[in-house]
Amino acid sequence: MDGFVQRHKADVIGVLSGFDRLLFRGTLRSIAYGDGLDRFLGAQRVRYKDYSVYCQTLTERLVSHARDMAARAGRPYQYVSKSSASKEQIATEIARRDGIEEGLVCVLRCVEPCMSFSIRRDGQGGFRFMSQERKCLHLYFYYLDREFGLMHVRLATWLPFGIQVCLNGREYLAQRMRRAGMGFAQRDNCFARIDDLPRAQRMLAALERRDWPRLLNALARRVNPLLGTKSGLNLRPYYWSVRESEYATDVMFKDSAALERLYPSLVEHAMRRFSCQDVLRFLGRRTNTRFSGEVSSSQQARVEGVRVKHWVEENSIKMYDKQGSVLRIETTINNPRRFKVRRSTRRKGVRAQRWIPMRLGVIDLPRRVHVSRAANERYLEALAVVVVPAPVARLLDPVSRPVVKDARPYRALRPISQEDAALFQAVLSGKFLLKGFTNRDLRESLALDKPRDPATARRLSGRITRLLRLMRAHGLIRKVSGTRYYRVTSAGHSIMTAALKVRDADIANLAA
Repeated sequence: MDGFVQRHKADVIGVLSGFDRLLFRGTLRSIAYGDGLDRFLGAQRVRYKDYSVYCQTLTERLVSHARDMAARAGRPYQYVSKSSASKEQIATEIARRDGIEEGLVCVLRCVEPCMSFSIRRDGQGGFRFMSQERKCLHLYFYYLDREFGLMHVRLATWLPFGIQVCLNGREYLAQRMRRAGMGFAQRDNCFARIDDLPRAQRMLAALERRDWPRLLNALARRVNPLLGTKSGLNLRPYYWSVRESEYATDVMFKDSAALERLYPSLVEHAMRRFSCQDVLRFLGRRTNTRFSGEVSSSQQARVEGVRVKHWVEENSIKMYDKQGSVLRIETTINNPRRFKVRRSTRRKGVRAQRWIPMRLGVIDLPRRVHVSRAANERYLEALAVVVVPAPVARLLDPVSRPVVKDARPYRALRPISQEDAALFQAVLSGKFLLKGFTNRDLRESLALDKPRDPATARRLSGRITRLLRLMRAHGLIRKVSGTRYYRVTSAGHSIMTAALKVRDADIANLAA
């Protein structure tokens, strides 16, 4: 990321990283599976034949509570006939119409799909509960919260009463900056300007260390009267997981014109140059034969701008221009188990630190932050080579002359020759983006014949060593201290990418 910001430092006024949208899901684990629900109904002395009637009475308690909440606050209690309708837009219009600045905005009702249970025969003369998708009434409680701005709580009114809470990190930051008296310019869901950016970054980072269960349980108790001992149901608190997280890095440009000059080239580079291996590396995934999923990229023109999106199975990373002057890179994690987290586990009676799949629970939220931030930074770093603010000759001329390093002469590079172009293409491969490359990696990438005897192997290794020394002398790569790995420098990215573009350029387009 530093390379991208440094490249465009004349136009960039700041960078802000943090959560955008956070969607939490609450589960009553004691009744979220068939046997647990069966035991719960047994404790409540409910027969199988009375299951539907009993559920309906609980639904009526939830609906009555929501209606009373709306009536006490003097807010609308409104039915939405289409599940595809934007409830957020409806709530925003109500808040604007009624001049609501804080508190409950409205309660919306809508019939939508949910996971529930049906009673089926178990094949042994008895019955059992089977989980399946059904439809039930959902209640949407929209608030203009003093801390989080516009947010909502969505509650299913049928067993097992699933709940979700949707928050927005940028709205949270705006609320905090207003209370602190900080100057900023907010456009929709991003900031075009923040007067005290380091302080704002610390404010936004506070979400990463938040005690989420405490906050979410308080919200759940507010809308669900069946929780707690007074209801007589003895339901335990919700278990909270992160259904979806969006972590965004916003690069703020000084004006719309600065980003408009750059963005078309970024879109073209992302769509034409980023291979499947590049996208996998951005998200920290393996590029070997162990990966059997699907990688895809798409470009779409939207109201807020042109969006480029790369999918790796259920997770994605995308780029778009927000409100003209903000370049946003955003990583969305829907399935965290595609990533790893290091934690203490017990295996065969031995407890040790191991890398295991990341969990859905809020406890692994810090690891989500690390993965998402790293993905955004790798993506921006890969874009740092786009639109070199100088003629190509100014980049290629210095490496086209012989150099002397440590009293040893090195030949000039031939940047657009077939041999050097093949070397540049191999070095710039996306699979080397994270870890770097070794002598052996480069031999394999250049598809050199596997030697049949040790002498030939030494000659090939020596040949690659000389090429590595040549590129180091011209400043294209650097050696990672204490290892056998090499990495491409920022200057190397610019020079080699420019050389490959010149080599691949269409003569007709150049003549035109």
